[in-house]
Amino acid sequence: MSETSGTTANSTGIGSTRVAAYLREAILGGELKPGDRIRQEEVAERLGASRLPVREALRMLEAEGLTEHEAHKGARVPRLSPHEVDVVYRMRERLEPLALAESLPQLGPDEHAQLAEVQQRIEDNEDLEKFLDLDREFHMLTYSGCQIDPLMSNVTRLWNSTQHYRRAFVALGGRSRMWVVNSEHRLILDAVVRRDADDGERFLGGHIRRTRIELSHHPEVFG
Repeated sequence: MSETSGTTANSTGIGSTRVAAYLREAILGGELKPGDRIRQEEVAERLGASRLPVREALRMLEAEGLTEHEAHKGARVPRLSPHEVDVVYRMRERLEPLALAESLPQLGPDEHAQLAEVQQRIEDNEDLEKFLDLDREFHMLTYSGCQIDPLMSNVTRLWNSTQHYRRAFVALGGRSRMWVVNSEHRLILDAVVRRDADDGERFLGGHIRRTRIELSHHPEVFG
């Protein structure tokens, strides 16, 4: 028996895609934190799955930057040092503006309206986890026209690897810093609507750079 995705499923119908979705949500949602071990037998028992789809799911998530495998210890959520996070953000500063420039010509009025609606929801929102979801939705929508798969795979992986640190940083600033995020998003949105790749790349690069610099001033985020 197999799921429509073609991934392996056991007799209960719990396949690797569903296991991966469960673990992905737990990691991105903060239930599993950097350094936490992921024990295959516990996941299999909780989901009523066999060990095979759990192993396959962990391989999928490792490719997405959400887990890593340690010899003789098994899988865990990666823990990054302050320097590693700084480097990842520098990579994002270079790759995401490129993804945006590739995407802009493919985005039309429907996508522009959708982006404006998501940004309005961000401005109306007061919940941390909801903000993280909406912020990711906003940026991924701006890249949705990019048809360069290796580029987008790397962008997604880098986003995944910094999710925990974004959560901790946003929690530190609270609502007091949201006006900065919203102003930067509005500049990016305006560039997208005008299809101005130069402005879009410049505004987005500055948006990511500001977060990187502010994170460097908060070592407690990495505790």
